[in-house]
Amino acid sequence: MLHKINLENILFLDIETVPETASFNELSEEKKILWEDKTQYQRKEEYTPEEFYDRAGIWAEFGKIVCISVGFFNYKNEERSFRITTFSGEEKQLFKDFSELLEGHFFQPYHLLCAHNGKEFDFPFIARRMLIHELPLPFKLNLFGKKPWEVPHLDTLELWKFGDYKHFTSLKLLTNILGIPSPKDDISGSDVCTVFYEEKDPQRIIAYCEKDVVAIAQIILKFRQEKLLEEAEVISV
Repeated sequence: MLHKINLENILFLDIETVPETASFNELSEEKKILWEDKTQYQRKEEYTPEEFYDRAGIWAEFGKIVCISVGFFNYKNEERSFRITTFSGEEKQLFKDFSELLEGHFFQPYHLLCAHNGKEFDFPFIARRMLIHELPLPFKLNLFGKKPWEVPHLDTLELWKFGDYKHFTSLKLLTNILGIPSPKDDISGSDVCTVFYEEKDPQRIIAYCEKDVVAIAQIILKFRQEKLLEEAEVISV
């Protein structure tokens, strides 16, 4: 089935998230209590709510997106390229720009969004944050009333599971075992908060995010048993 999909109809994406504020103390008193309640089972007695706050970026209610990187294949005159770009900056505006791309270029029924663990993280995170900002959901993210087979999403983690719902494989591990160059050659997800709030280096985060997008595309190529992308084929636009 995967071989029947036109690669040009897939938009590959990855997001990077951070806590909504630089520190726990910047939250309102009500939000501090809500954070404590939300994380009580994850923290147990090992961490205080404040000590656990650096992980707030994994929850859409307490985090925010700092960038969305996307990539897509282009075939012209029998030459292949993979074009990649990133939406960053103020969260509400990056959502508007991302929605414009979806609604203008990836809105047809045959278009698909693809991410690693996207169905559990990227896609719902984007949708929740857009609703928080009172923005309309693009058709590709509006899943209300859709049947499972109508959801226009591909997930490389789900494909690798082969129906085993207990199995989790990180992007770093999957690229390693498939012989794909690792995208984690600078920072990891746990470093993004520090790089954003302390180092104030969004370009470093963008570079990290874009490498993940390329890695996701490489995994799909590997699943299809096609030649991996070469560095010269990846073009920033």
